[in-house]
Amino acid sequence: MKLSRFAQIGALGAVAALALTACAANEPSGTPSGDASASTLEGTLNATGASSQDAAQQAWVAAFQTANPGVTINYQATGSGVGRDNFLAGGQSYIGSDRAFNEEEIAAGGFGSCTSDAIVEVPAYISPVAVIFNLEGVESLNLDAATIAKIFNGDITTWNDPAIADLNTDVTLPDTAISPVHRSDPSGTSDIFTGYLEAVAPEAWPHEASDEWPLASGEAAQGTSGVVAAVKGGAGTIGYADASQARDLGTVAIKVGDEFVSYSSEAAAALVEASPLVEGRGEGDLVFDVDPAAAPAGSYPIALVSYLIGCEAYEDEATAELVREYFSYVVSAEGQDVAQEAAGSAPLSDNLREQINAAISLIG
Repeated sequence: MKLSRFAQIGALGAVAALALTACAANEPSGTPSGDASASTLEGTLNATGASSQDAAQQAWVAAFQTANPGVTINYQATGSGVGRDNFLAGGQSYIGSDRAFNEEEIAAGGFGSCTSDAIVEVPAYISPVAVIFNLEGVESLNLDAATIAKIFNGDITTWNDPAIADLNTDVTLPDTAISPVHRSDPSGTSDIFTGYLEAVAPEAWPHEASDEWPLASGEAAQGTSGVVAAVKGGAGTIGYADASQARDLGTVAIKVGDEFVSYSSEAAAALVEASPLVEGRGEGDLVFDVDPAAAPAGSYPIALVSYLIGCEAYEDEATAELVREYFSYVVSAEGQDVAQEAAGSAPLSDNLREQINAAISLIG
């Protein structure tokens, strides 16, 4: 049986108003709401992983280190796939990943960073994946899943194609060639994007969801920042990226039911809110089963749920304490408010936070 859906994400403005009070009362002593002069935390955490989390991680790290001067956290945005490989190989205190370890990987175990095969995976960053483009004179477009799939599959090759024009009758479209851009590295964002296309437009997208791009055609770029730079640097380009890095580019409103929905943190949260947690995983392994084909009205159907991943058991007790305290801060109301301000992400609901904190408490 799947776990119950988490409660509706509250009004975004209320999070900011409540954050400092709630954290001061409820969070561990090492969180940024505490007195930095009283912090006894010391040590270094080395982490790699999702580039989608980069803006949020930098904000989280800055706040946590300010409150805990004896702590150094090094997060490198290598991409989710590299992060997971590094966690398996060992040497990473924690990682960020846009894809949780799958059932086969969990069963195989051998997480080199841990002293057991029990891991903690908790959602920490919920954000839309924006479809971005660079087309002179055009700032926004309406597209449905089939049209997006045909563009990235190479079946629609010019911007004034009737399939695009029929959805944008009020936009003057040039005959500019379309240049799709995709990730070159294994990417959770690619997994989410291809999963959306597979679920919603299977006839137009004859590929399985994958964190590795399934086509040789198109331009490949490293990391989220690489995709954004390639789209910005080209003409007629189109790509996909975490919405936090979609600034100054054209963006797509995606058809859900009978309406076109622009990306927003609220609309992404609505999709995740309607999604259950995957059954059959460990007590500390909280992974969402997001189905974009079942997106409710008003939700944005390409939502990234990015995870913090750590060990239940570390060889070094001090490392375990640091990871536990840092994870607790990240998912706190204060930490989520920091991420929303830095990256435009959707804050976690209070009910989900209770489940996450229970999972984090297993770290030792």
